[in-house]
Amino acid sequence: MKGLEPERLDLDDQQLASVPESVARMAGLEEVSLWRNRLTSLPDFLWDMKGLRYLNVAENRLSSLSERIGGLSELHTLDIGHNELTALPEAIGSLRGLRHFLYISHNHLRSVPESIGNLSELAYLNITDNQLPHLPESIGNLGSLGELRLYGNQLTGLPDSIGRLRRLRELHLSNNRIESLPASIGGLTALTHLDLRSNRLASLPAAIAGLQGLEFLDLRANKLTAVPEEVRELPRLRKLDLRWNKVAPLPDWVTRLAQNGCTVYS
Repeated sequence: MKGLEPERLDLDDQQLASVPESVARMAGLEEVSLWRNRLTSLPDFLWDMKGLRYLNVAENRLSSLSERIGGLSELHTLDIGHNELTALPEAIGSLRGLRHFLYISHNHLRSVPESIGNLSELAYLNITDNQLPHLPESIGNLGSLGELRLYGNQLTGLPDSIGRLRRLRELHLSNNRIESLPASIGGLTALTHLDLRSNRLASLPAAIAGLQGLEFLDLRANKLTAVPEEVRELPRLRKLDLRWNKVAPLPDWVTRLAQNGCTVYS
C-alpha cells in the first residue's frame, strides 16, 4: 500500500560509494539525504523519483550532475555543496519548484548557466567558495531571492541586472576581486546587509545612497582612501566597518554617525 511506503530516506554519513539498488523500489520518496558519503556519481533511478521535494547530496565526491535532474519538478530544496563539480547542467533552470534553498558552495565552478535565472521562486542561493569570475545577467531574474551568498570567488564585478533583486535582504560578496559596483545596486531597496570585505574597491557608486534600509555595511580590507560620502545618506545604518583601508582622517559626519548609535570601526 502506498500509505506504508517511506517518504523520507536518510543515508547520511554511511561511507557509501554507491546508492543501494533497493532505493529504486521506494517510489513514494519525497526526501532523500545522502550527505557525507563517498559518492562519485548518482544513479539514474534517482532522476525517476518525480515526487522528490528535498535532495541533499552534499559532502560527496560528485564531479558532475546529469541533465536529467531537470525532471525533478517538485524539488523545493537542493544541496549539492562540498563536492567536486566543475559545471552545472543547463537543466538546473528547469527546477522551477526550487523555492527554499539552493546550496552549491565549495565546488570548482567557473561559471553558472544562464538558465539559473528561471528559478524565480528561489529564496536562498549560496554559491560561495567556487572559482566564479562573473555572474550571468540572468541572475537579476531571481525576483524572490532574499539572500545571496557569493563570497570566496574570483568576481571582479556584478552584472547590471543585480539591481532587479528588489526583495534581496542580504548580499555577501567578501573575498572576491571586485573593483567597482554597478550603479544599479541602488535598486536593492530591501537590502539590510551588504558585505564587501576583502575586495579591491577604491570607491562606491553614488547610487549606494538608494539603499535606504541598509543596516550593516562591511567595507573592510578594500582600497578606499576616503569614506564614501553617500554612506551618510543611509538613515538606518547600525554598523559601518572601515578597517584595513587607508581612510584618514575620518570626516566629521562619521563621528556623528557613531554619536547617533551607529557602531563604526575604523
